[in-house]
Amino acid sequence: MKTLQIDIVSDVVCPWCAIGYGNLNTALSQVKSDLQAKINWHPFQLNSHMPKQGQDIGEHLVEKYGLTNEQRKVNQERIKLAGEAAGVTFNFGERSRIYNTFDCHVLLTLAAQMNKQTELKLALFNGYFTQGLDISDSSVLINICEEVGIQREQAEQALSDSILIEQVKKEEEQFKSMGIQSVPAFIVNQKYLISGGQPVESFKQALLEIANKE
Repeated sequence: MKTLQIDIVSDVVCPWCAIGYGNLNTALSQVKSDLQAKINWHPFQLNSHMPKQGQDIGEHLVEKYGLTNEQRKVNQERIKLAGEAAGVTFNFGERSRIYNTFDCHVLLTLAAQMNKQTELKLALFNGYFTQGLDISDSSVLINICEEVGIQREQAEQALSDSILIEQVKKEEEQFKSMGIQSVPAFIVNQKYLISGGQPVESFKQALLEIANKE
């Protein structure tokens, strides 16, 4: 059986990152007799200059993408349907703001050291997209960390850990310098790039083709 390394560059407030991972996970389950994967998550901030308290999501989408209310509703419905297929519940009525996610990435870097990175990433997706939580609030983040088995003290210390903070900044710049300008980006065995929240079949085909080359 072959093992692929999959590095996922993503942001917590990116709906297609959550959908993409759900579809990737399904694809992996369908080819588990042929290959398995070691998954690492890497930081990318869709809105790195956003203030900590965030911004009204409707206002943000108008400013950044020029979406009208009607276009926004169509987009939300598309995301909701894709999410259902991927096992992700999007409750758009529960969240009215989009937030700065830097602290999320700091805690994900901590979680990687404890083999809890994917658990925490999924809990953050659920907290934001399903529950509508303020994921820029340190108390909210610490509670989510506790849910996946990271002690409060560890999470609290991580948020002010200059080494972890610098690591997130360097890692984000590293992937941008490699040409990653949008997410999700799935880098397989440090050589092959799969961009976007692809359908299950596309992931499955790509992974099998890569495994055959390696």
